[in-house]
Amino acid sequence: MSEHDGKRAEEHGDTRDEQREERGESGNGLRKELLQEVSAPASVPTAQDAPEPDPGPEPEAEDPEPRLSGRQRLVQGLWPPRLSRAQLIVAVLLFGLGFGLAVQVASNSDSDSALRGARQEDLVRILDELDDRTQRLEDEKQGLEKQRDELENSSDQAEEARKQTIEKERQLGILAGTVAAQGPGITMTIEDTKGTVEADMLLDAIQELRAAGAEAIQVNGVRVVAGTYLTDSGNGVSVDGNKITAPYRFKVIGKPQDLEPALNIPGGVVQTLEKEQATATIERSTKIVVDALRAAKRPDYARSSSQ
Repeated sequence: MSEHDGKRAEEHGDTRDEQREERGESGNGLRKELLQEVSAPASVPTAQDAPEPDPGPEPEAEDPEPRLSGRQRLVQGLWPPRLSRAQLIVAVLLFGLGFGLAVQVASNSDSDSALRGARQEDLVRILDELDDRTQRLEDEKQGLEKQRDELENSSDQAEEARKQTIEKERQLGILAGTVAAQGPGITMTIEDTKGTVEADMLLDAIQELRAAGAEAIQVNGVRVVAGTYLTDSGNGVSVDGNKITAPYRFKVIGKPQDLEPALNIPGGVVQTLEKEQATATIERSTKIVVDALRAAKRPDYARSSSQ
């Protein structure tokens, strides 16, 4: 190696040493600065020094109650139900009224269905019977009004009152069965060869005749009055304790045009007897005599209010 090369190597070595020293000094300087920063107490920023946070955009005010549709408001108003005591009472009363109307409509429907199945001649007969009853009531009303006018206009009111009293006594005697009676009417004969006719069937016939305007009734020699009762008695029927047997013969005074249709209405007395294998024959007459009498019975407790 030449001197020139040796010098150049020494220069390079010196340069490298200087660079290493500079790096060491700089490294030591960095270490010292880091140690000073770590060992120095951290400064805590105060509330005044701290930057105020950005409030940012204010949130929109929310609606406290969501908007409801009309149907939702209706549902909330109806459910759950809020009933007071008065409303509950009214609801119960309305329920009872509705139930009563339903029962009435059902009963009317049943009667309408029964009439709907009747024949035309039967419907005409029922209408005629209703018209006759209306006319009979109107005649009775006019008779009473006539009696009132006679009492008011008569010069001798005492004599007129006596005549009307006698006439009234005769009429009441016919109804009570204490005097004989005669007039137009019908005769009904019931043949019962099978022994199936019972007391309730004869009672239905009496009630139907009374409703049709019968004024006097006699059955096999026994006068029928307001207090008459019928019971079954062996192979016959007992009327007010008097036993009678078939054939049962009814003598009835009244308007024949009313009495006969009343017995022949659909589902009436005649059809009921036919179902029991019994036959009923009805004859009209201009003169029926009802001569079976009942003894006048004095009431035990009732007395006239005029005494």
